[in-house]
Amino acid sequence: MNASIHLGRIAGIRIGLNWSWAVVFALIVWSLAVGIFPSQNPGLSDGTYIAMALAAALLFFASLLLHELGHARQARREGMEIEGITLWLFGGVAQFKGAFPSAGAEFRIAIAGPLVSLGLGAFFVLLAVFAGLPNAVDGVVAWLGYINLSLLVFNLLPALPLDGGRVFRSALWYFKGDLAWATRIAADVGRAFGYLLIAAGIALLIFQGSFSGAWLAFIGWFLLGAATAEARYIATRQALEGLRVRDLMVRDPTTVEADLTLAQFMDEIAASHRHPTYPVLEHGRPVGLLAFRSVAAVPRDEWEKRLVRDAMIPRDRVPLLDEDEPAVDALAELSSSDLNRGLVVENGHLAGLLSISDLARALEVGRRTKVPS
Repeated sequence: MNASIHLGRIAGIRIGLNWSWAVVFALIVWSLAVGIFPSQNPGLSDGTYIAMALAAALLFFASLLLHELGHARQARREGMEIEGITLWLFGGVAQFKGAFPSAGAEFRIAIAGPLVSLGLGAFFVLLAVFAGLPNAVDGVVAWLGYINLSLLVFNLLPALPLDGGRVFRSALWYFKGDLAWATRIAADVGRAFGYLLIAAGIALLIFQGSFSGAWLAFIGWFLLGAATAEARYIATRQALEGLRVRDLMVRDPTTVEADLTLAQFMDEIAASHRHPTYPVLEHGRPVGLLAFRSVAAVPRDEWEKRLVRDAMIPRDRVPLLDEDEPAVDALAELSSSDLNRGLVVENGHLAGLLSISDLARALEVGRRTKVPS
């Protein structure tokens, strides 16, 4: 769900689009322009229907963005760090860093988005009923009211990772005081809803030949996978509980100077210290990461002329970690990077190197010692 296009910031919160957003945007515009608006607002031109569809789709995604901003603003009030909001195939997602501080905080954050959707839905419905708008504008406004309220109802199903599932989990967490147990129950409910939607979608597709059945099954598949991911995340957090980057990182890793030639690197460093990657330093400060495969990709006759800095991955593309950062947060950062490793930097100087394999070993040990079979 990483953003492919960064749109900017709202109230300091980074907003982005994932490439999959274009798919659902096109589907919404097509279905509105060809089916929904012509049947609900007959007698208008094809150009008008297309304009209505484009306006409705854009305002719909603006509504989704406001919904996620509701979550994000409340999360900030609860002291959580917001990594950003990404609009994608299934709407939008606000990405938080770290765990919810309490059951009450999760409830307040989870319910903030639906309250925004409720307000938007009510506003659009009242506007359509009482404002006396022109036919085309009224059609767009009425659909926005309907779709916001419909999504509100769906989103309040008690199934992770929907908002209703988070509300449900927060209640279980509050009454029993066990987040892991609450997550397992809410995730099981989420998986049950996923299977139900898949079955209903397949039935619609087979017996009625409705394309909406395929979409319903796809939503069920997403819900099934996301609920499972929520359960795995909590199990991972338990396994890595108490561990920080400093506990797992490689201290004093083999480094290389940025101004060495690739030939010098191969002769002086790689010959005696063979590693997949090497932190690159300039005047004692980390400026990038040199992957051995990047050197191997350079023709041998160019090694005398090419510098390490020419072949390295620059610092702005390498995950930068803090020694005191929780291991589970570092795992999330490295998993989202193609490099699967990051530089641990303290006060501008290299403190160590952490790879996904270091975390995987700790995770396996943690699962054996902390999570019952």
